[in-house]
Amino acid sequence: MELGSETELTQEITRLRAELARRERDAADNELQLERYAADLRETFKEERARSQQLARSYTATVRALSNAVEARDAYTSKHAERVAAYGFEIARALGIPRPQAPELEFGFLLHDIGKLAVPDAILYKPSELTREERAVMAKHPEFGYQILSEIEFLAEAALVVRHHHERWDGTGYPDGLAGEEIPVPARVFAVADVLDALTTDRPYRPASALSEAREMISAQAGAHFDPRVVDAFNSIDDDTIKRIGADIR
Repeated sequence: MELGSETELTQEITRLRAELARRERDAADNELQLERYAADLRETFKEERARSQQLARSYTATVRALSNAVEARDAYTSKHAERVAAYGFEIARALGIPRPQAPELEFGFLLHDIGKLAVPDAILYKPSELTREERAVMAKHPEFGYQILSEIEFLAEAALVVRHHHERWDGTGYPDGLAGEEIPVPARVFAVADVLDALTTDRPYRPASALSEAREMISAQAGAHFDPRVVDAFNSIDDDTIKRIGADIR
């Protein structure tokens, strides 16, 4: 545009300055609005995180209540599930299992015997040896447990531990006869933690074994009952850590 006079030039400069000032105000307003959005997002994130933490605590409390209900039926296995969970965490850490899988481990370990709630008391508490038919019913408890948990969304992964906690590395376990890598990793970790606790606690039919003996018996079953890598991870944990867990959870 050609400017015909000094007056027109002055007017154009004034217009441009006004336009620049308007754009600066708009930019300042936009920046303020963005800061408000960011503050709102931070507040929303904090609220969601608090709700998530509260929900996680509720889930854990629910699982522990269910676990206590199972263990209340058998005084001889009191705190068994808690110890197994604690041993399992240590083994999982030694095995390098990422932390996001921790709830799956804890919930599955705590609830591994929930299927026994569906086993008749006459079988569960029978003082004499079970018949073949009664053993068959007892061996169904992993499937009963899986049926109880699999429809609960936040326990869906834990339900796999419950279903497969009696599988064996060599494929001779139950209920599905899975072998080797077919068995979910958490269930393989559970198998070692479960036997460790069973061996190192007193039972009605035998006294507790020393930790050194338990290590020998578990190591002897690497490649048969247990995943050899899980056994190696277990054996990498020092005795003091294992003994501390056993002493703290009684």
